[in-house]
Amino acid sequence: MRFGVLGPVTAWTDAGTPVVIQGLKVRALLADLLVHEGRPVPADRLIDDLWGSELPGNPSGTLSAKVSQLRRAFEDAEPGSRSLVQSGPAGYSLVVSAGTYDALQFGELLSAGSVDEALVLWRGPAYADFADDAFVETAVARLTDLRLTALEQADLPVVDLAGFVKAHPLREGLRAAHMKALYRSGRQSEALESFDELRQLLLEDLGLDPSPELVALQQSILAQELPHARSNLPAQLTELIGRTDALADIGACLGTSRLVTLTGPGGVGKTRLALAAAADVADRFADGVVLVELAAVTPDALSVANSLTDAVQAALDLRDTEGTPVVDRLASVMGSRLLVLDNCEQIVEEVAALTDRLLATAPGLRVLATSREPLGLAGEVVWSVPPLSVPPVSAGVEEVGECSAAQLFVTRAAAASRGFALTDETVADVAVLCRRLDGIPLALELAATRVRALGVRGLVARLDDRFRLLATGHRGAAPRQQTLHAMIDWSWELLAPSEQSVLRQLAVHADGCTADAAAAVCGEDDVLDVLVRLVDRSLVVPVDGGRFRLLESVAAYCVEKLRVSGELESSRQRHLSYYVSLAEAARPGLFGDEQSRWLQLLDEDSANFRTALDRAVTTGQLDLAERLVDALSWYWFLRGRHVEAMRSLDTVQGSARAGVWRAGFMYLLGHPDAPAERDRWLDSADAMGLWWIAHAASDVGDLSACLSMLDQALKTFEADGNQWGVAAVLAARAKHAHVRADLPALYDDACQSIAIFRSLGDRWGVLQATGWFGAHAELVGDFDEAERLHLEGAAAAEEIGLWPEVANALGMLGWTAIRRGHYESARAYGERALRLATEQGQRASQALAELVLGFAARRTGALDEASERLQALIDAARLQTESVLYLSIVLEELGFVRELQGRPGDALELHMEAFRVSEEFDSLRGMCWALEGIAGSHPDKTLAATLLGSSAATRATESYLLASTEAEDLARAVAAASGALGPDAYQAAYRRGEGLSPAEAFGLLVRQ
Repeated sequence: MRFGVLGPVTAWTDAGTPVVIQGLKVRALLADLLVHEGRPVPADRLIDDLWGSELPGNPSGTLSAKVSQLRRAFEDAEPGSRSLVQSGPAGYSLVVSAGTYDALQFGELLSAGSVDEALVLWRGPAYADFADDAFVETAVARLTDLRLTALEQADLPVVDLAGFVKAHPLREGLRAAHMKALYRSGRQSEALESFDELRQLLLEDLGLDPSPELVALQQSILAQELPHARSNLPAQLTELIGRTDALADIGACLGTSRLVTLTGPGGVGKTRLALAAAADVADRFADGVVLVELAAVTPDALSVANSLTDAVQAALDLRDTEGTPVVDRLASVMGSRLLVLDNCEQIVEEVAALTDRLLATAPGLRVLATSREPLGLAGEVVWSVPPLSVPPVSAGVEEVGECSAAQLFVTRAAAASRGFALTDETVADVAVLCRRLDGIPLALELAATRVRALGVRGLVARLDDRFRLLATGHRGAAPRQQTLHAMIDWSWELLAPSEQSVLRQLAVHADGCTADAAAAVCGEDDVLDVLVRLVDRSLVVPVDGGRFRLLESVAAYCVEKLRVSGELESSRQRHLSYYVSLAEAARPGLFGDEQSRWLQLLDEDSANFRTALDRAVTTGQLDLAERLVDALSWYWFLRGRHVEAMRSLDTVQGSARAGVWRAGFMYLLGHPDAPAERDRWLDSADAMGLWWIAHAASDVGDLSACLSMLDQALKTFEADGNQWGVAAVLAARAKHAHVRADLPALYDDACQSIAIFRSLGDRWGVLQATGWFGAHAELVGDFDEAERLHLEGAAAAEEIGLWPEVANALGMLGWTAIRRGHYESARAYGERALRLATEQGQRASQALAELVLGFAARRTGALDEASERLQALIDAARLQTESVLYLSIVLEELGFVRELQGRPGDALELHMEAFRVSEEFDSLRGMCWALEGIAGSHPDKTLAATLLGSSAATRATESYLLASTEAEDLARAVAAASGALGPDAYQAAYRRGEGLSPAEAFGLLVRQ
């Protein structure tokens, strides 16, 4: 048995069935026992609380009778639960715990920091049906205060916080949360106005000033210094040496300028300095600091602009979307953020164009860029990164030790060669080395790795010869570039031939590679030992996960070596062949218990796959391009990268395999030509292709065609013994059964699907089947089970990074909350789902979230907001060439909004359209809703009663649940019809309707 007081006082069984408790005093007794949270309550205290001065004739006997009635209600609902009401010398008590009592659970969740989960428990004001009784006054005040504390800590939208502030204008915690939310929405002036409003209220009502904490927050907003939200800056493994003044200067520049570009040659430390500077100023940006590494975006890409925006979206952890121009969408999510664009030089024009547009449309954005040349934009502050300071000639140990170049070299050399130090014996050579390397950090670090082998004097001797040779070879280059090239060239010639071969061929990879990939491109079986030696020489950088990458300058040097050796094209071809094979090898792993591992591996090599596809297309190797996009399409779907998939599939026009994939992605993106593309390739589609198109098209209208494709695919999957395919078809069929409200089919298909997917270990499949299993639970009124399943799905999807599925699960949680009448929870889930679905570019999940928010708005009296959200959904659906599944229910809801707004004519038109759409989808449940809506808005109340009779009979025959949230709309229609006709005439018309099907009943309306 479970109990709730965060809203009306309720009890329900462990299976989720409400416990019916007859009698106001019995329910008051339950409330009083719950107030005491399991502690005994003396009988005289209970008598006083329940009856006050109006005592019954036998108070003790009457109380005992009420206790018996409460026990009987518990026992009738759940056998064995009468023992929960206990009696003893100290009085009566109720056995409760945090697992069975929402007030205790709320407190535990708050103590554990699970604020959002705690707030979901609230269904309305605490002890709502006994709020005026004195015995709950203290408990209500305590719980209300706890809830307000939780609201202060939660991440709520501005509109919600504004309502809470209006209700509690003097509560400083809420005011602080409201100010922060306004500030982070780019509304700094409104945040300050909110503070001024509180200050005035405190002065007028209490004669007080705001607390020091709130004043400090106001000052932080004025100075734009609120703590940051998130950052993807990598942790630095070594200390930044010699850049203290530089950090302060760059920080000051970012305080006054929106674009700061760090320039300088390769190896001078631009990236390292930018990362440190960004970390120093991170707390100025409410929405965080995001690093975008652009080394993998090359001028060779088919579309540099697309690759650039892809990189920015990936760094922001966004998914692509259709409709809104990508740059506009990027600007819309920037908020108050610092964007660090690293390694801009090779695509400087495209970076400049994107930066210019983002800065123009995102007022809270600031950009810190690194490039060998300025971006050339108005207002840009160009900050030239200088070399580290070098010692003067004939300097002693103390003076050399104060120079940042020497500090860096000595620190790194000591790490490479234990015991090395700056001493009287080494100081002269260290000073010469620092000067000859011009204080370039990369050159110093490369040199430091050789101290153990050559000693500092040996380094100086080799540098002398090498620099003289190179001084005349690169007269057109800047001196620092000459020095860095000399350093790399010198390091190169110290390598063995096998090391040189591996190093130069690593350069064809984009954003790093694994040891296996390196071996494949090098044409060798095992290169791991060589890679380790190259890491020791600081020419290769190890990356988490067993990957390796080249520093930018070293990679550029190695590409030139490949070109000179005549190996560039052959290396790039081996790169292409390897990544086509890798994608094909990965594809089976995406359909089973290794799904998470393969998703991660493919994520890490996304840049390499783009590079491989670009090469295949530009060199005319369309057979390899076709194999690559075919192998990667399911991965792109799982990751929600629909636009990237479409761009890639478009490179192999005429391919049947690509055409089938393209048709499905066109449906997912809402493309009007999707049906034509489907028909073009349908005859050539295999079972997987048929399932894919039917799955992708299942949110729009041609459901009969989709079912036909599913049936055909199922026969082939069963004949081939393809269990994954069978489970996938069953999950898709469950969705169709949900549309029709065919409860047995929905349950059977979802159960079979989830059993198969679990046996295969396919997490995506389990999520699909679980979602429809939860939908069935919601339809039959098992809301606790529906909520549990959707919560389980959201957690599982988040664990493996399937963010589109997380967004959908949150939307389903919101819909379940709507059906329970938990509108605040529904709004919270809907807001989270909408934010995530918008980031991920998931149209179906966005629509579900908007639907939840629209329903929550209508049911909480926000009719204008509901009207705006619902109308936008309808307008979007009508742009599609085929009907959209959610159209019927949204038309219904907007019809009820229009009815409540006093516009019955508009409401009637919407309900009639909703009936026709439901009829098209063969949804009896939708037809019942529509008939009830028509009855409520139609002027002919005799006809209305007939429609209500038809709907009621159909609901009873099909076992359709009438949720409590629907009852209010139905009650209005019944009251209007029975009030106008009188009981006898109403019952006569109602009984006539009971003999009509929904279609026949609607026919009466059409014939009028």
